[in-house]
Amino acid sequence: MILTELFGLFSLSAFTMWGFLMTFFFNVFVYSLDVKRGTTLLLSSFIMMISYTLSDYFYTWLSIKNSIYLDWALYDISTILALICIYKITEKTTPSFLYLIVGLSINSIFFFCMYLDMYIFGNMERWFFWDVYTYAVNLMDLIMIVALIIDRDFLGLHKLKNKILSYFKSNDTHKVT
Repeated sequence: MILTELFGLFSLSAFTMWGFLMTFFFNVFVYSLDVKRGTTLLLSSFIMMISYTLSDYFYTWLSIKNSIYLDWALYDISTILALICIYKITEKTTPSFLYLIVGLSINSIFFFCMYLDMYIFGNMERWFFWDVYTYAVNLMDLIMIVALIIDRDFLGLHKLKNKILSYFKSNDTHKVT
């Protein structure tokens, strides 16, 4: 947990929350210029800002329960569901949508694994997984912030998705019945 020792837990949380707030304001600006009105980008950035504001470490620190990792996993799952609902309603998406779904899924898996490690298995000693968790979750948050700002397939996730889907479709056509 070198990142938390260097910046502090509240600083990383505040930076992430600030990042999603700024992406929302940026997308409001882009929407008001009539550059990207026909997409779910504004709604996606609004949902992400609300989710990260409500699940901020400062608010969960005040919580009576001490299972914050499970809370964060549930917040991410509910955010994924909210994004999917917006997609189903508008039937429009942006390149950043896949990045948000993948990032939130990875984060929720890490949160759930940390919950299992600390609260179910009772491990309180720092080990390799905790460092992987810290870097992975913060990297996913940063990737999601960047994806909402630039709204491009900058890591090639869409190309990878299309290759995987075409591979499965090509295998279905070669089957002999």
